[in-house]
Amino acid sequence: MNNYLTKWFLENGILVNPEVFGIFQLIPEEDIKKVLENFKRTRIKILTKEIFAEHINSLAEGVGDDIVEKININFGVSITLSKKAESSHSAYKDKQKIIIRQTYGNKVKKLEVEDFVRHFRNRFTFLKEILQQRAELSNLTSISKMPPQKQQSSIIGIVFQKRVSKNKNIILDVEDLTGRTVAIINHFKEELCKTADNILLDDIIAIRGISDKDKIYVSDIFYPDSFLHEKTLLENDESAAFISDIHVGSTHFLEKPFLKFLDWINGNVGDEKQRQEALKVKYLFITGDTVDGVGVFPGQESLISIPDIAEQYNVLAHYLMKIRSDVSIVMCPGQHDSVRVAEPQPAIPHVYAPLLHEMKNVILVSNPACVEILNNGKRGVRILMYHGASFHGFISSIDELRVSKAVNYPTRIIRHVLKRRHLAPSHSLVTYIPDSEEDSLVIKEVPDIITTGDLHRPEIDTYNNILMISCSCWQSITPFEEKVGNHPLPCKVPVLNLKTREAKILDFSENEI
Repeated sequence: MNNYLTKWFLENGILVNPEVFGIFQLIPEEDIKKVLENFKRTRIKILTKEIFAEHINSLAEGVGDDIVEKININFGVSITLSKKAESSHSAYKDKQKIIIRQTYGNKVKKLEVEDFVRHFRNRFTFLKEILQQRAELSNLTSISKMPPQKQQSSIIGIVFQKRVSKNKNIILDVEDLTGRTVAIINHFKEELCKTADNILLDDIIAIRGISDKDKIYVSDIFYPDSFLHEKTLLENDESAAFISDIHVGSTHFLEKPFLKFLDWINGNVGDEKQRQEALKVKYLFITGDTVDGVGVFPGQESLISIPDIAEQYNVLAHYLMKIRSDVSIVMCPGQHDSVRVAEPQPAIPHVYAPLLHEMKNVILVSNPACVEILNNGKRGVRILMYHGASFHGFISSIDELRVSKAVNYPTRIIRHVLKRRHLAPSHSLVTYIPDSEEDSLVIKEVPDIITTGDLHRPEIDTYNNILMISCSCWQSITPFEEKVGNHPLPCKVPVLNLKTREAKILDFSENEI
């Protein structure tokens, strides 16, 4: 097969990316000629991963659904599973009582200015609909229809500029789909100024005040915000554990404490009561940076014990295989994983981590992603997973977070995320891929739990009935972490009883348990 493919591409004068060539080798002989003939009709002479992904549907014409799915999985280009693959996975998901509510693939297309415009328009439209439901917004109007004389009114807009006047008033330049205006916050209104100080560029907010045709004097500012009227509890007495930033392959990886955690989750640590509590854990959420990766930052090569990223995933899989099979493992990537840095990051691909894809109790999702633990026919517990690449940007952009050293208190940042209903509202907070159909970083459904990583600090808190869980790490502090300002507390595991909502943080450091 290898010789046949090489000869065919040479004879047809086509240059092929090595990774694409490897995927062709996965296609059975009876289908490969059909795929090659389909490709020949495209008249493309250079076949990269991006071009292959862009033409996947036409190339796979006449090929079985299972082959199409295999190609999609290996390329990470499928946003949703095909119907055939979805049904083949659903039996397992139903058995384990987990469904994927939201995950993203590697949608490949040439980006244009219009994609960014539609991306922001979609975000604005979605969050505007949420803000419109607030009863406090009297005389809500669009900016172009603001009254010519001063009167009480409300507008909803996106902040594109923020400054302080000579009189120390805060000035916001705000726009909606109809026009632009100026919002003025008087410096004598101390509480309002504190709120305005925390406003980020590209925040979508509602403003109430006295307005005329050209400006509005602000009396109140409202965010979309996240609320749950009541806490969702499982009927079954089950628990979930939350970890992140394992960094397998790093010279600073803390293997002994991690093995101790694996022994605990298998019910092999502690007295009888502790063992029984451990065996209640039926779900393990891993929120990114599962391996240390390669070439993530300058000089990383001196801090890597396993220089091959595929081998890093191979070692990670063997660790996770030690966990009892009745524990469902849901895993999303982070900046160190073998996916693009730009968000949304697709799930870890098969080409680098085949063993993870073969594990029946592992569910690989994107970053961010939302999954739901079902609840005997009732509303289940919804968990939003986000690694947290935007968190350092939040800290540097909001004085309140910077002064309070929020790098040590991650849930303070998560509060700002939930308030905005957006994981990275400002254009510059993260590298992202604009989507003309939706903004993937908008929090569309308010979760019961949001779990994050990146800062390597464990913390649990509640905001409007939403449980915020920041995860620890399994890596001692590195020079790079010192440079970016992280102060890790490794080997701590938040554990949540999903029936009682009792939460605690267990310490698996070498001198504990």
